[in-house]
Amino acid sequence: MNGINAVITGVGGYVPDYILTNDEIARMVDTTDEWIMTRVGIKERRILNEEGLGTSYMARKAAKQLMQRTKSNPDDIDLVIVATSTPDYPFPSTASIVCEKLGLKNAFAFDLQAACSGFLFGLETAASYIRSGRYKKVILIGGDKMSSITNYTDRSTCPLFGDGAAACMVEPTTKAYGVIDTLLRTDGRGLPFLHEKAGGSVCPPSYFTVDNHMHTVYQEGRTVYKYAVSNMSDACVAIAERNHLGKEGIDWVIPHQANMRIIDAVAHRLGLPHEKVMINIDRYGNTSAATLPLCLWDFEPQLKKGDNLILTAFGAGFTWGAIYVKWGYDGQKE
Repeated sequence: MNGINAVITGVGGYVPDYILTNDEIARMVDTTDEWIMTRVGIKERRILNEEGLGTSYMARKAAKQLMQRTKSNPDDIDLVIVATSTPDYPFPSTASIVCEKLGLKNAFAFDLQAACSGFLFGLETAASYIRSGRYKKVILIGGDKMSSITNYTDRSTCPLFGDGAAACMVEPTTKAYGVIDTLLRTDGRGLPFLHEKAGGSVCPPSYFTVDNHMHTVYQEGRTVYKYAVSNMSDACVAIAERNHLGKEGIDWVIPHQANMRIIDAVAHRLGLPHEKVMINIDRYGNTSAATLPLCLWDFEPQLKKGDNLILTAFGAGFTWGAIYVKWGYDGQKE
């Protein structure tokens, strides 16, 4: 590859200790473990239930582990990007809080909001900063405290979501590794089908919005499922075809962990067995922008230098896409 490219050089992660099981969900709403497993494939999810802790807490835990693993000096970090839909505050950015907590004095930082596609969009953003030649060390974090916007009286959505964060170090390389190709799309027509009704400038908070659960996820599941399957699959196929990656040439596909049936459909479209698909939805549920980096964190010991990865996601907006990454190092067990 000519010039500078961006490569992931390390991964860190964090999930809360508290485990919310399907049996506990079934005591909140009219559902069962069997129904949840059959419909979405989630067995349990992690919940950040300590008072006064938000997304920044999980993000800095993940980033701290990342910096330890990569032996990074805080003064060398140039940029921090936090992909999240559940910031600690409307402002300042969650990324700015992470910088303060980690003592990053020479970095600029911002939040990126693309819902469940946040990490995917963030990876291309981080890669572009690296390719500019000005930045050498970028920390990209995907993190969400989805429990903070989940309605635990809604049986259709409350089993879906969990909390967590994971971080990647993105650095320059002149070798044929890293972010090779990207296809990202947005279609605002998805607004009616997946959104949080209140809390923004159109519908500010009020007693009415709080009483009517308008600060939580609203989703029309069947419509979202249909669009997620078609758009994620199409994006993966397009990326594979234009990079001449047959099913034998793809070592791993990393799909957004929203629904096991969606994951199965994407794998089937690519002709890949489950052994080549990163799956942890059964343990974490849908952690929104954190699902892709949490997969990398979980599966890092199995990754080998030169592996061909396709990351794909779909989220509110609608936002979706796929990124082809050639992995840059051999994963090691702790």
